[in-house]
Amino acid sequence: MLNGKSILVTGGTGSFGKKFTETILTRYPEIERIVVFSRDELKQFEMSQEFPPDKYPQIRYFIGDVRDRDRLQRAMEGIDIVVHAAALKQVPAAEYNPFECIKTNVMGAQNVIEACLSSQVKRVVALSTDKAAAPINLYGATKLCSDKLFVAANNMKGKRDLKLSVVRYGNVMGSRGSVIPFFLNKRSDGVLPITDTAMTRFNISLEEGVALVLKALEIMWGGEIFVPKIPSYRITDVAEAIGPNCRQEIVGIRPGEKLHEEMVTETDAINTIEFKDYFVILPAMRLWDVDAFIKSFDGKRCLAGFAYNSGTNTDWLDVGQLRELIRQHVDPSFEV
Repeated sequence: MLNGKSILVTGGTGSFGKKFTETILTRYPEIERIVVFSRDELKQFEMSQEFPPDKYPQIRYFIGDVRDRDRLQRAMEGIDIVVHAAALKQVPAAEYNPFECIKTNVMGAQNVIEACLSSQVKRVVALSTDKAAAPINLYGATKLCSDKLFVAANNMKGKRDLKLSVVRYGNVMGSRGSVIPFFLNKRSDGVLPITDTAMTRFNISLEEGVALVLKALEIMWGGEIFVPKIPSYRITDVAEAIGPNCRQEIVGIRPGEKLHEEMVTETDAINTIEFKDYFVILPAMRLWDVDAFIKSFDGKRCLAGFAYNSGTNTDWLDVGQLRELIRQHVDPSFEV
């Protein structure tokens, strides 16, 4: 699917961007070009050490910010596919610096869209988050806005051969700033801070996140929000898995945080289609024949009142599974 194509990844030096690049280079050796677009020259330098130019001549590094439309436009010359992963995603930082978050996550998203409309890009997948469903914090609100922008862009593409869709998933295991690396660093103190003993979260590995994006690029019609079926975990089980001898100290929910995360709300259910491994939230404005879409991928409509929530999920990770996943995806040397 991607051999001979040129791909641009915004936020390409982040956790997802590096894993996506690694996967593409391994799976599609005849890829024409991968443009890593990010604003941090140090991270680009470090990434170039992992993927040296003499071994991977397909990679190009573009310093730029999604807030700068002109730079995006230049970077997209000759690009076939865009994966938009750039975002400010730390919830407390977004609450404290709201307009900075809006500049990157909302205005930056629109800049990506307009640059795609002004170039020869064929397919765009934007990364979203479970916090965009019924958001209660600014980060989630900006990502919901971004989702709406990418979906609605399909209405204004005219006769262009362009499709834009969104992939929405939960916490990425081991990503920067996430709970598992935090607990791994804190367990030597003998105390693990727990926000709330009832708190739950969805869980997905970087590899699974990349696979979902590749799946979306393969089957997208344009305007879908893809939501994977993934397991949940209890925050107390994560603490038990990492530090069974540590004391769990209840510190309270942080500003803008939920007890449970949602990816499909009850209100979304009437526009959601269930497939074997994922859900699709349909675009609010009809873009194509929905019945044909359902039939093509053997799906079924969700019942009224359905919601996909980390607290009511039917698939759960236990302590043993969490430990194995930590060894597999976060720290191969991890021991209890």
